[in-house]
Amino acid sequence: MSKFTKIISSGSYLPEKILTNKELESIVDTTDEWITERTGIKERRVSSDDETSVDMAYQASIDAINKSGLKKDEIGAIFLATCTPERKFPSTAVLLQNRLNIKNAFSVDLNAACTGFVYALDIAKKYIESKQVKYALVVGTEKITSLLDWTDRNTCVLFGDGAGAMIVGSSDTAGILSSTIGSDGSYKDLLTVNTDLEYIEMKGSDVFKTAVNTLGQLAKHTLELNNLEQGQLDWLVPHQANERIILAIAKKISLSHDKIIITVNKHGNTSAASIPLAFDDANTKNTFKSGDYIMMEAFGAGFTWGSILLRF
Repeated sequence: MSKFTKIISSGSYLPEKILTNKELESIVDTTDEWITERTGIKERRVSSDDETSVDMAYQASIDAINKSGLKKDEIGAIFLATCTPERKFPSTAVLLQNRLNIKNAFSVDLNAACTGFVYALDIAKKYIESKQVKYALVVGTEKITSLLDWTDRNTCVLFGDGAGAMIVGSSDTAGILSSTIGSDGSYKDLLTVNTDLEYIEMKGSDVFKTAVNTLGQLAKHTLELNNLEQGQLDWLVPHQANERIILAIAKKISLSHDKIIITVNKHGNTSAASIPLAFDDANTKNTFKSGDYIMMEAFGAGFTWGSILLRF
């Protein structure tokens, strides 16, 4: 078995249209100050009407593939996380595979809402370390604005669209040290999109409390699992839902603000796309250094949750 699964490259895509808080003031009863104070969000990207989750996934994937130095046909699997598929079936992953013209891979969708990318990376890790796959493409892509009720100021101000991707492969020296995923369906009604309504419904205060408590405990567990002290963590790349949640989690593990990758201010909550988008934003700026300990952590509807700890 391969010892580690390494992130070889990352890529991202954001739609052209930027929707600022000021612009939202003319759409719904809200203010820039209200949104910023409660979420940390200043703007988000909104896909065009004819732009799909596959379109965005394709752009992010091409970016990651080009940076990897690999040929497309070296990719043996595509794991794609989304809760906004282009079609009911075939899967978004299969549609992406066709768009990329990758012939020698299997492709599968995962829906764990905002935790989807962590779930997908966890599964990719298992396939690579068991040597069933040499290289995998892992993608998070969301057209989450298609699920918004633009008259509901408690939800429509939070979300944005985009896609992020990673190429992962085997390594004997550094990579993913551990992955943990979990879920509890008893919370199903606190954050949901019912098929009869097709809009996001959220009980914000309940989600906030549960997210902070769950992710705080998970962060501590992840460090303990890897015999690391809190001060040894170099970077936290969290799901970008709300800056207040992110800072509350960091406080629980005594992590300073300058060790947190935060993009929620310019992306909003892009669900399964948020972690790979945030990771690529930092990776493109050469923020991460060889040997850094990096934790990814997410929480989503279900509830679902998960963490990845890696050595860069």
